[in-house]
Amino acid sequence: MLDEKLQPIFDDVLRRNPGELEFHQAVREVLDSLGAVVAKHPHYAENALIERICEPERQIIFRVPWIDDAGKVQINRGFRVQFNSALGPFKGGLRFHPSVLVGTIKFLGFEQTFKNALTGMPIGGGKGGSDFDPKGRSEAEVMRFCQSFMTELARHLGEYTDVPAGDIGVGQREIGYMFGQYKRMTNRYESGVLTGKGLTWGGSRVRTEATGYGAVYFVQRMLQRRGEDFAGRKVVVSGAGNVAIYTIEKAQELGGKVIACSDSNGYVMDESGIDLALLREIKERKRGRVSDYAKARGKSATYVEGGSVWDVPTDIAMPSATQNELNGEDARKLVKNGVRAVGEGANMPCLPEAVRVFADAKVLFGPGKATNAGGVATSALEMQQNASRDSWTFEETEERLATIMHGIHDRCAQTAEEYGEPGNYVLGANIAGFIRVAEAMRALGVV
Repeated sequence: MLDEKLQPIFDDVLRRNPGELEFHQAVREVLDSLGAVVAKHPHYAENALIERICEPERQIIFRVPWIDDAGKVQINRGFRVQFNSALGPFKGGLRFHPSVLVGTIKFLGFEQTFKNALTGMPIGGGKGGSDFDPKGRSEAEVMRFCQSFMTELARHLGEYTDVPAGDIGVGQREIGYMFGQYKRMTNRYESGVLTGKGLTWGGSRVRTEATGYGAVYFVQRMLQRRGEDFAGRKVVVSGAGNVAIYTIEKAQELGGKVIACSDSNGYVMDESGIDLALLREIKERKRGRVSDYAKARGKSATYVEGGSVWDVPTDIAMPSATQNELNGEDARKLVKNGVRAVGEGANMPCLPEAVRVFADAKVLFGPGKATNAGGVATSALEMQQNASRDSWTFEETEERLATIMHGIHDRCAQTAEEYGEPGNYVLGANIAGFIRVAEAMRALGVV
């Protein structure tokens, strides 16, 4: 049950945002953690502060017309939800995927607000995207779509206003096309307006690797508090995109044995350990499927079409594909098979029931708003380099990323202890992120 002061707030969110189930889920998770905060610090319930945090500052929906290679006009829908700028300019990725709806973007923007706050950096929260699917489209079609998308979005952006990055379906190629159109329209080389850029035109080293690396750093820190680490542990990673690939890479560097990964069609299990070079060749260069990995790998790999990667016994699970991919039944299988730690590389990949199962079993659990903050943290480092016309080495940037992730972990752990639930990283992340945003909002007045 929610705290009696918070239930009316949640009821109002349900009423004002009908049908947006993922947004409801994200708000409920945060409100579940705030009862103790409101009891200890009643001023956080004053002046509709929590209500304002749950309402985006601005929601932008627009038409994106473009012409395909056959000369036919296509229409997609574009979104940008500028959720909260109390700590700095709106910051958050763009997602291109058929599943994108305004409720999806609102949930992601809400989560992003607290995630960005946890980094300790001066960035607010936002998110955007489109229901456009770049898969199966030619380079020319992707370029024409990105140019049309940016033609509308550009008027809402700026390095001191709103700074998008990539997300699912938006990589360096798409960022390049959008940045080119922004530069063309504004007649300015405003490097800091987009992050995730190429190294030769304003990008930061480690940005590509950051979300996956950061998730592993966070889980490593959790394990170390129990006197454990990745060395010799079996690891299962869902997904096979950017986050999953660099999660696999860093887990292997730390001595973990990654034995399975997946895509939307099924999963591959490789008991000898995932061959990362082969996986990258297939996913990043050939844009293939994990079934292609299994065929190329030979007898050591088994592909299971339509199966759940969470059926594979593992010590460490890293859900790194998409939201709500791991349910209660999956969590119970993982617990039964001896999982020690779970780190969310994706945004909210575990359903609430799954989170409860892990908590009841005393499994270490890193929530996405803390665990996967490495991507946006490195985006903020890219913004710093752009502002100073500087470029840092890979080693320097990765060291800063590791320091930020360890700081996020420690902040969450200390907050959980302060509020009487040591080891509850969900509570710690929600409260620590909320307090930083709330304090800034109180200082700025009712705006």
